Amino acid sequence: MDGPGGSGKSTVAREIARRLGLRYLDTGAMYRAVTQVALESRIDIEDHNAVAELAERAVLTVGTSPDNPAIAVNGEAVDDKIRTRAVTNAVSAVAAVPAVRRRLVARQQQIIAEASPVGIVVEGRDIGSVVAPHAPVKVFLTASTEVRALRRSHQLGEKGIDDVARTLAELDRRDVLDSTRAADPLAIPDDAIVLDSTALSVQDVVDEVLRHCERVSARAS
Repeated sequence: MDGPGGSGKSTVAREIARRLGLRYLDTGAMYRAVTQVALESRIDIEDHNAVAELAERAVLTVGTSPDNPAIAVNGEAVDDKIRTRAVTNAVSAVAAVPAVRRRLVARQQQIIAEASPVGIVVEGRDIGSVVAPHAPVKVFLTASTEVRALRRSHQLGEKGIDDVARTLAELDRRDVLDSTRAADPLAIPDDAIVLDSTALSVQDVVDEVLRHCERVSARAS
């Protein structure tokens, strides 16, 4: 499942994993974890060599339970630290470093392989196009930037008009960075279904994804 920030990927992907009894992987959390450590270590995120070296040294432990997708770096839990505004605003720069992407994509593909034969729901920005191009089910989840800004502000505990406007501007900036980066940009895979969650509830989106899974399964059999 791919899509921009605030589209509802994490909520939907975790619920799909629960409903189908599958594992779950939030690849964005991995990039956020590297970003958080870079910021904490006062590494210049524009220094690609320094960021790449950090990613190479970092030992990421990633949970794949949809009810507890914990993540740790070098043995330290970072779940609470990686969802801050500072990390959110810096992660696109870190994720654009080709060496970081190669390192983390390889780890993501390893986690996917280890999830066999149970299966796994993976969410991010390049899953269907790069990480798992042969996945039988691909979903691109989107929503209007206004709705995504409201959702993200709510996640951050911010509800004021100024907060939402700030988040909207940050989302617009990140959309541009993620869609135009040279390494594995955010894109809609040719064989993905596109769901716009702007006017849909989480349950509506989950139901539609499950129906699509049934259609794919029926065609395969």
